[in-house]
Order: sequence, then C-alpha cells, then structure tokens
Amino acid sequence: MDKNPPEHLSLYVRSKTRRYKVASGDEIVEAARAVVGQRMSRGAPFTDPKTAKDFFRDKLSGLQREVFAAAFLDSRHRLIEYAELFQGTIDGAEVHPREVVRQAIQTNCAAIIIGHNHPSGSVEPSAADRAVTAQLKQALSLVDVRLLDHIIVGGHQTTALAERGWV
Repeated sequence: MDKNPPEHLSLYVRSKTRRYKVASGDEIVEAARAVVGQRMSRGAPFTDPKTAKDFFRDKLSGLQREVFAAAFLDSRHRLIEYAELFQGTIDGAEVHPREVVRQAIQTNCAAIIIGHNHPSGSVEPSAADRAVTAQLKQALSLVDVRLLDHIIVGGHQTTALAERGWV
C-alpha cells in the first residue's frame, strides 16, 4: 500500500499535536475501521447473513495477515463486543477453541458469529476452516453458546458457511 496518497486524493488526520496532516494509507485504513466500529456499535442487531457478511468484510478486508475475529451477541443477536482473537501469517492463523470459549464466558454472550480473512483473496473455505468451525461449535455448545455463522472474507467478497449448511 502506498504510504502517501497522491495530492489530489489527500485525506487528513489530526496529529498528536492536534494539527491536521496528510494521512498515510495505513492511517486512512485505521480511520475507516474506526468508522465501521461506530456504525455497528454495541446493541446493533445481526438480523440476517448479509449484515454479518458486511460487518466482517468491513472489519477484515485488506489486511495483509490472517486475522480470526468474533462478534459476541446477546440472546436477541445484538452485538455485545467484537474482538480480533488471533493473528497469523499470510496463509493461516492458529485458533484455540478454549480462548474463544473463555471470551464467550467473559462477555456473557448467548451466540457468536466468527470470521476471518484470507489475504490471498479466495473465499473458498478450506478443510481447516470447516474443521475449526466444527470444533468451535462443539466447544461453545458445552457452555450453552450458539455458533451462528463463520464468515470468510477475501478481498471484498465473503462466504458464509451457514449458507452452505456447514454450521
């Protein structure tokens, strides 16, 4: 990513000294992620698969490393908390079900939607993606938390494993 956008496309951010300066590409992406966080704040409902796919696409697209995240939801599927739980390399992230369960208990959630990105741009679920989905569904069920979906983000495209009947 170009560190400084061309002048005709310049966006500005406030520096630590509270003066405006031309934003780098990374600062623009970070500001965009903050806006997404405000758009889907605590209490926002996940009413359909499109909402979940759009949410995770906005949060995870464009990242250079694989990031595994979760949206912790209440009994009405409203957002309690979003957390990026694991970071990996360009082609994988190690996911520990006990850590997902621990976070689910801490947030006192009733349901979870998980998601991760594929920096390669592919949205086709791998065998490992399907296996971790099954492991998490089983582990979460032991503490009465429902796994609603697993969203895979590749570039600006998404795949929902629930739509394929794999959750």
